Amino acid sequence: MRLLTAEPARHRARQSQRPADQPDRAARRARVDAFARRHFTWPGTLHLHGAAFGWDILRAPVNVMLSPVLVLVRSVAWMCRKLRMPRVAERLLALRLLLRTAVSARVEAAILTDLLDVSLAPGRAIPDRASMARAILAAPRFREMMRSRGTVAAAEATAERIIGAVGDYTATRSSIAEFTTGLVTLAIGAIVFQALTPGMMSMAPGVAEAVSHGNAVADFPLGRGLGGVWYGVFPVGPSPGLVAATVAVLMLVGSVVAAFAGVLADPVQVRLGIHRRRLERLFATLDAEMDGTRATPFAAQEHLLPRTFDLWDVALSLLRAFRG
Repeated sequence: MRLLTAEPARHRARQSQRPADQPDRAARRARVDAFARRHFTWPGTLHLHGAAFGWDILRAPVNVMLSPVLVLVRSVAWMCRKLRMPRVAERLLALRLLLRTAVSARVEAAILTDLLDVSLAPGRAIPDRASMARAILAAPRFREMMRSRGTVAAAEATAERIIGAVGDYTATRSSIAEFTTGLVTLAIGAIVFQALTPGMMSMAPGVAEAVSHGNAVADFPLGRGLGGVWYGVFPVGPSPGLVAATVAVLMLVGSVVAAFAGVLADPVQVRLGIHRRRLERLFATLDAEMDGTRATPFAAQEHLLPRTFDLWDVALSLLRAFRG
């Protein structure tokens, strides 16, 4: 009987810790919808991706290579949580594996200012994580909650976890960008090569074959016309070196395309309500953090989407290799 009555008491205590100005569910949904329309439809998403011109073009391929590692680490963290090893799980979840892009930083700043009423330092379009953590500690919305943490170190840790949750949210955008790039690759392969090409590895043989055929026709001793006829009857295959070089170039191009894929993916996600649901998941995580329960980590299932294309791509490449 004591356990049955203790839980509502603790629940009321947690409820009392929430800021008084926290919007109700309907008002929050309206605010989230307005935020998504403002930043993730045209021209808002075009403005966001303007920051991708620059170092983001170099960060994009690195993030593509790190994404499978992130999925592995998050899977291990989930297993540790199920095995009742919360400290190990928290340390794994706290790892920042993906490089922070300028586009992600702009989204993080927009979430803090527009949705969480956090005032960032003026004149800094892309603030760093340390300045955002300081702004959270000073924000009226979080001030009372931070005081209830008891110590400065505990309050700073809470602010870091809030920034981490927002960072996890923005990291899902890179996964959706990879997934969008995979869909584009699949469409190009179906139209140009009449083949399934879910990734650059499966597209590379077709591109390398086209390059090899074009070079052979251009170098034919009797001219390009007769060369086209000759190699139409006796096709020439690409060398392994050309295929490998084509894979490298295509993966680099795909990574750069992924840096700007959100321009196409964002409006579609707004239309389907995906951005709203993802932001509501973020708010659920932040509510748990503000309550002190920390029972609802931000789950980024989106990281699994591009991995399905990766597995499909590898399987098709191995199948072609065995057939060859």
